[in-house]
Amino acid sequence: MPHVIVKLYPGRSEEQKRRLALEIVKDVVEIAECDEKVVSVAFEEIDKKDWPEKVYKPDIMEKKENLYVEPGYNPFE
Repeated sequence: MPHVIVKLYPGRSEEQKRRLALEIVKDVVEIAECDEKVVSVAFEEIDKKDWPEKVYKPDIMEKKENLYVEPGYNPFE
């Protein structure tokens, strides 16, 4: 608690993902007021061609009630 999953296109280096994960952990610890040891971060690389069906539709369109920041694009338009 909490577990953060970052879905993104492939292509970021391991160093970039490591740095991003550490920054996410810092912010979660500060804002959610929890211990660093309870925070986990995972990355899921999704091919661009699969993004609309594997991410946009199930995680954005079908779960609007969970979104706090909506993307400024729609691959189905």
